[in-house]
Amino acid sequence: MAAGLDPERVVALLEGAGFGPYAGVPRSPLGPVVGVLEERRPGRYTAVADEGAAVAVAAGARLAGRLPVVILEASGLGNAVAPLTSLCGTLRLPVLLLVTRRGGSAGGGGGIADAASGLRRPRPGAPEEPHHELTGRIAPELLTALGIRHEPFPTGEEALRDRLAAAAAHLHGTGLPFAFIVPEGAVAPRTGPPAGPAVAVARGAAGPMLRSEAVGHVVRAVGEDALVVATAGGTARALERDRDRPGPPYVVGPTGRAPGVALGVALNAPDRRVVVLDGDGAAPGRLEAMAAIGRLGPPNLLHVLLDDGPHDAAGGRPAGSAEVNFTEIAAACGYCSATEVAGPGALAAALAAELGAPGPAFVRVRIAPGADPRPDPRPARRALPAPSAARLAAEVRA
Repeated sequence: MAAGLDPERVVALLEGAGFGPYAGVPRSPLGPVVGVLEERRPGRYTAVADEGAAVAVAAGARLAGRLPVVILEASGLGNAVAPLTSLCGTLRLPVLLLVTRRGGSAGGGGGIADAASGLRRPRPGAPEEPHHELTGRIAPELLTALGIRHEPFPTGEEALRDRLAAAAAHLHGTGLPFAFIVPEGAVAPRTGPPAGPAVAVARGAAGPMLRSEAVGHVVRAVGEDALVVATAGGTARALERDRDRPGPPYVVGPTGRAPGVALGVALNAPDRRVVVLDGDGAAPGRLEAMAAIGRLGPPNLLHVLLDDGPHDAAGGRPAGSAEVNFTEIAAACGYCSATEVAGPGALAAALAAELGAPGPAFVRVRIAPGADPRPDPRPARRALPAPSAARLAAEVRA
């Protein structure tokens, strides 16, 4: 596979073609491009928690006379459908989309260079997370159905310069969005220190727990009869690696959707304890789920939010939630209790208290940033989540 483009040059070419400002979610694989924007062009990139919000921000920038860019993953296209159609399409507010695809032939990432066209095509066989498989595969068809012209991201600087000019002409000429589908590896990693504010948390006996340690404490505390719904990403991987064995049945929900899934389970399985393992990067994108939980008040629901500050999926970039007081939000939404803890002893005490009282209850757990350093013993391609979903459903019906 050809080496990816220098992110500094990608930003320079975008700016040279008249594009900007930029909006997106922190977890995009285009983190190197975001890093350049944050370091070299402060204020040009707006990080939001949801792809639909990114499109809305970009539409506002277009109303102000700019030629905005939205950076998002294929797995987030669903969140962007409504603003892309009812806002950008109806009001003719054109935006440029950089849609990343992860994985191989199914997920659409990786990529091999096509010498004839200078474009990158999917690399077959590269492993990928289950929740990226379908969304990556259908991204071109979804863009076509939305009436959005799209093409593969070029592999060379001259090709990119030419296609950016064509994209700008399309936006100006039609008033409709244009998308580049960007395979994983199309943009090279940055060299040197990462851009943006660093998130430093000390580890040790008195320091925050690793994510896997916090997940272990929660799973052991809730017992084998509990039903667990986990957000995708690092939390799901911790469950899959360490807890994919007899114990509490679990299911993985898409980013931001786990609390809604847990609410549906709790309302319809009132005799079972339901636990949602959420994340600080996922929760802000779907706060309406917390409002619904507080309003409907399922007494059997425990909402645990693991907060490490950065987005591991975006190379440790800040998740944009450091200033969000999730415990106050939960209390304002109507949860019966909302607690914040930062160590194994405090977590154990909070879980014991919440499990002994009617909910809904909310516990924010401060954890150390970064992935678990232990090697993952599982095969490269992860098992599809259908078996865990089937097991949870069978447990509910038993």
